[in-house]
Amino acid sequence: MSDLHKKSLSELHGLLVKKEVSATEITQDVLKRMKKIEPTVEAFLTIDEDNALKRAEKIDTEGITEEETLKGLPIGLKDNIVTKDLLTTAGSKILSNFGPIYNATVVEKLDQAGVVTIGKLNMDEFAMGSSGEHSAFKITKNAWDQSKVAGGSSAGSAVAVAAGELPMSLGSDTGGSIRQPAAFNGIVGMKPTYGRVSRFGLIAFASSLDQIGPFTRNVQDNALVLKAICGHDIKDATSAKREVPDFTSYLHKDIKGMKIALPKEYLDEGIQEGVKEQVLKAAQVFKDLGASVEEVSLPHSKYDVAVYYIVASSEASSNLQRFDGIRYGYRTKEFKTLDDVYVNSRSEGFGEEVKRRIMLGTFSLSAGFYDAYFKKAGQVRTLIIQDFKKIFAEYDVIIGPTAPIVAYDIGENINDPITMYMGDLLTIPVNLAGLPGMSVPAGLSDGLPVGLQIIGNYWEEQKMYQMAAAFEEAALEGVKA
Repeated sequence: MSDLHKKSLSELHGLLVKKEVSATEITQDVLKRMKKIEPTVEAFLTIDEDNALKRAEKIDTEGITEEETLKGLPIGLKDNIVTKDLLTTAGSKILSNFGPIYNATVVEKLDQAGVVTIGKLNMDEFAMGSSGEHSAFKITKNAWDQSKVAGGSSAGSAVAVAAGELPMSLGSDTGGSIRQPAAFNGIVGMKPTYGRVSRFGLIAFASSLDQIGPFTRNVQDNALVLKAICGHDIKDATSAKREVPDFTSYLHKDIKGMKIALPKEYLDEGIQEGVKEQVLKAAQVFKDLGASVEEVSLPHSKYDVAVYYIVASSEASSNLQRFDGIRYGYRTKEFKTLDDVYVNSRSEGFGEEVKRRIMLGTFSLSAGFYDAYFKKAGQVRTLIIQDFKKIFAEYDVIIGPTAPIVAYDIGENINDPITMYMGDLLTIPVNLAGLPGMSVPAGLSDGLPVGLQIIGNYWEEQKMYQMAAAFEEAALEGVKA
């Protein structure tokens, strides 16, 4: 059957249940398309072809029932999600030879669901970057225009889905690393509530901010994948003991009477006119569907970027101490003393952006500056959380742009870290507050995708999917990458 790569997860599942196509045929089709597309977009770091085909053949032998909604379907994983005996690099030279001895919890859940893992996807090193240009191995290109950045850090995860290589993938989001590349590539990306998805087996960047989430080409598919990876995990102390709702049951509910907040700061200076125009059009769509949209204020949002980069870099400084050239990963060949092993391995193994953030975090945590920077950032973080709580006391969701601009040229901002950091202006607050946020396609500006960000209250992903599905159905029919 041709054009399998254009079909949704639900459509592919229907074909599998009816035995009109096999899991092996879907896997073969994916691998064939990847060989054609990969030289152009460079989304993958490792392709596990033999094991993927063996897995698909086994699933075909077992059979697939109506209830097994993801069984036999292909997925790719961001390369900071550990996979047993499958290379996991986190986009870094320091882990270029790392073969984990266990699976992340989300990988175990996907295995239980019968998903076929195709391989590992490129990313900014240790998830530090917002353009896809900071991998130690390659630069992933935007699916719409290969002269543009893919967004990051989950660059490969977004592009593989947008370019039709895969129907779904997983990424991680520390300050927008799912939502921003989803916006740049015109697909759906969900960052769940902190604690909704286990972080066990996710190579940590910033432990109080990181969350794993799905990329898909439509809202319904996204809800299916999120349900499969959610749930409490005794191996992750931050994993919440919360019931996992059937997110798909909310997709076709009426949104009439629901209240939407649109922060004035999210349409302020620095937001491209084309992006602003599409977001305001989206707001009108919601109004036409019977929801109300009202302007609100997040008064402490001006501190978001400063607070984030102090907190995230401090946690990264602590988390990345384990990469020392002793136990696993890259080890320098140039050493005479133990100190040489540590210093040279880290100097040679880490890229410039990672070193920059380690230095910033180490400075913020140092004895003379802890109170002035890290402690103060924590206090302002509490104020940011309180701003959101006040809004969610009255409103169902918050909307705004996912990113202030559309995808820009590769190399345009690579030597300007401040400009790069400001690109996360609209996604960062969600992570600081631990809230769920998602990006859905909201049209085009200058021929490139614009993302609409939908932010929900804690544990209310189902309400976000309800809003997103209503918007998708009303406004975006036929708009595909």
